[in-house]
Amino acid sequence: MADVTVISSTIVQPCNTDHSGRVKIHLTPSDLNLLHLSSPQRGLLFPKPDPETRFISRLKSSLSTALEIYFPFAGRLVKVENLEDKTVSFFIDCDDSSGARFVHAESKSLSVSDLLQPHGSIINSRRFNDSVFMSRFFPANDLKNIDGLSEPLLALQVTEMKDCVFISFGYNHMVADGASIWSFFNTWSKICSNDSDHQKKNLDPLVLRGWFLDGIDFPFHIPASETEMPPPSLEISPVVVPTTKVRVFHFTKRNISDLKAKANGENGSSDVTISSLQALSAHLWRSIMRHSGMSREEETHCKLAMDMRQRLNPPLHKECFGNVIHLGIATVTVGELLDHGLGWAALQINKMVRSQTDEKYKSFAENCVRNGYKIPKFVGSRMVISDSVIVASSPWFQVYDNDFGWGKPIAAHAGPVTSINGRLTLFRGIEDGSIDVHGTLWSDQLVDLLLADVEFLEYVTIT
Repeated sequence: MADVTVISSTIVQPCNTDHSGRVKIHLTPSDLNLLHLSSPQRGLLFPKPDPETRFISRLKSSLSTALEIYFPFAGRLVKVENLEDKTVSFFIDCDDSSGARFVHAESKSLSVSDLLQPHGSIINSRRFNDSVFMSRFFPANDLKNIDGLSEPLLALQVTEMKDCVFISFGYNHMVADGASIWSFFNTWSKICSNDSDHQKKNLDPLVLRGWFLDGIDFPFHIPASETEMPPPSLEISPVVVPTTKVRVFHFTKRNISDLKAKANGENGSSDVTISSLQALSAHLWRSIMRHSGMSREEETHCKLAMDMRQRLNPPLHKECFGNVIHLGIATVTVGELLDHGLGWAALQINKMVRSQTDEKYKSFAENCVRNGYKIPKFVGSRMVISDSVIVASSPWFQVYDNDFGWGKPIAAHAGPVTSINGRLTLFRGIEDGSIDVHGTLWSDQLVDLLLADVEFLEYVTIT
């Protein structure tokens, strides 16, 4: 196994450290729902730049400029104890910037050919499918969002290899969602490629989320007990919790078009159009549950992270910064899912997506206030979610448009996920119209069964 050696680890602060007058960012119930979840991690593989460009220095200086624009990433998570009602509150303090962590590392023995498949663009080598090895290329391993109380809200790692460089990041999900982190990354790359303040001056100032439920005071009060993780049960042995298996499934533009056509041909509803993403999600859901070992009477769930910016009334700015996602859940029995076809499963997802309205989002927040807030916690065997698939990220994020000045990415990868299995992280493929699905699955047996499933393989390229 190749070694990854850390050369340096520093804190990069915004170029202007005078942040007086910046408001606190109070967290909503949707933010706090993520308190105990792992920080998301993503990474891009680039060609290696000429060392004469001193690219590490350029990356740091441009990061400092980018953090001046995206200042919440340089802030810190603050917890306030409300002694009068035995609750706690959280907010992001943007006045006293702590900065982002920047890790410079190297792995002298690895090259592009060790990581990519022979035909290109997907990191799916055996070593990168090993979560322990993969974690060495990411800077925020084993961190939960609540760890933002003591850890930076954004961490980045640049790992130099023989002929390539891997730039990865981990970020606090209560501060930002996928749309916001990729907007930041794109801005950082533009500033670096221009190597001047000119690019910064031509960028629009950050638009904060600016939303909180009318009639509810903030900061939001949470029972103190909800922020504490219970100790692991003595009845649960670590041995029973399997190691996750990472696999990348490639769907070509033709695969996706065929799935969409099949789903719409089967759904039997002339006034509903199944989208490409809904058809793809349904295909993955049915395929994985077919080999889950669950009984027909058990319930199974397809969970999608929904961007609510344009669903709220009035709608938010479509590029506003923050975490503005809500988890939509389609629920059926395993028997129903498998007895019906792709179109029926996709229609259940479509109904769930259409139900994510302004009223439902606000009702969720109101219920949290009125009925007492219960923050999801994952301990012991509950870490293994074998009844659900969770569709995260989006194939519409322009990950392959980021260029720091020495070329665009040649591959993308999701970081190791330690708290939720059954997660399907979607990336736009490097080929036009294609999608790469990074699956974090719960057993070798499930992976083997999928790889032998003719119905599943009809629409997917295994890399």
